[in-house]
Amino acid sequence: MAEERTGRVDFEPVGLGFEQATDIQFVPGALESAVVLQKTGTARVATLPRPSAGRPAAAKASPVLFEVEVRDRSELGLLGLAFSPKFRENGLFYVNYNPENGDMRTRVSEWYVPPSRIGKETAKERRVILEVTQPYANHDGGGLVFGPDGMLYIGLGDGGSGGDPKDHGQNMGSLLGKMLRIDVDRKDGGREYGIPKDNPFIATKGARPEIWALGLRNPWRYSFDPKGRLIAGDVGQDLWEEISLVERGANLGWKHREGAHCFSPSEGCRTAGLADPLFEYDRALGISVTGGFVYTGKRIPSLAGRYLFGDFATGRLWALEVPDSVRRVPARLLGRFSYAFSTFGRDAEGEIYAADFGPGGIYRLVAR
Repeated sequence: MAEERTGRVDFEPVGLGFEQATDIQFVPGALESAVVLQKTGTARVATLPRPSAGRPAAAKASPVLFEVEVRDRSELGLLGLAFSPKFRENGLFYVNYNPENGDMRTRVSEWYVPPSRIGKETAKERRVILEVTQPYANHDGGGLVFGPDGMLYIGLGDGGSGGDPKDHGQNMGSLLGKMLRIDVDRKDGGREYGIPKDNPFIATKGARPEIWALGLRNPWRYSFDPKGRLIAGDVGQDLWEEISLVERGANLGWKHREGAHCFSPSEGCRTAGLADPLFEYDRALGISVTGGFVYTGKRIPSLAGRYLFGDFATGRLWALEVPDSVRRVPARLLGRFSYAFSTFGRDAEGEIYAADFGPGGIYRLVAR
């Protein structure tokens, strides 16, 4: 479904030396400051210069916001961060990582730093919000995003290995293979968080009430668009990568389907009640999707309102127009670049940034 390359875009370096970057989150109220997570456990506050405003930020010169001891083999490590919608008032943010000690698990915890001291003072971990045991070292998901409703959305992969051997994706009693939605501003049921009353499976017998959507394999980067729709890149198994709308109560299909295709044809293929992806691509175009953001900036008018995403292995970058309802749409190939797109970021002006996982560069998307 990919079209011919029609883009006129490129990337300019704004940060150097941020090895194995897994997340780029701009500090609320600070246009040029972004927190860059490194998989091995360090979060740095980088000053990313505006166009023609100076030399790229260097990792060694970027202050450490915090460090955690993590398991970092395979897909484990320091994976995601989300600032509280009230960060300028409360100084809180939330982190997703895999602690080094104890059982292999995902931890989501709450951190604090005085907003006026970010980049000058080390943040402190205040409390653990949620921990989920991980049976294998891959498919952790790892993202964190606050929605326009103020709730925290936590994307978890199916727990790893291959072919979802424990069937977490469709097991409503498991948090793995799901998109979760919780309220970090209150506590109930002995938890360190609240369950929003409009979560879709609260009344479903045997279902975890945190679940917002199911049937995810490994949601690697997701974000809300200006219309409040949650869009995710879900990494496939052997054949298909997908971009999907993650709607309330949706079943994205894994492991009945990979993308829009039957995963195990010999076992029969369920299709009823499963949400199709918006876009999918096969191994001729890439092998690991990295979800991105809707472009809301002004420097590249041709991309206004388009959702941008890439492929980790091939460096391809696409843009698509998000439909009003779940249906298949084409994507426009913007180019193929020499970067391993591990994550994307978006600043307060709506401009898009990308991280190159290996060499460690942070780049801003620009018109050519």
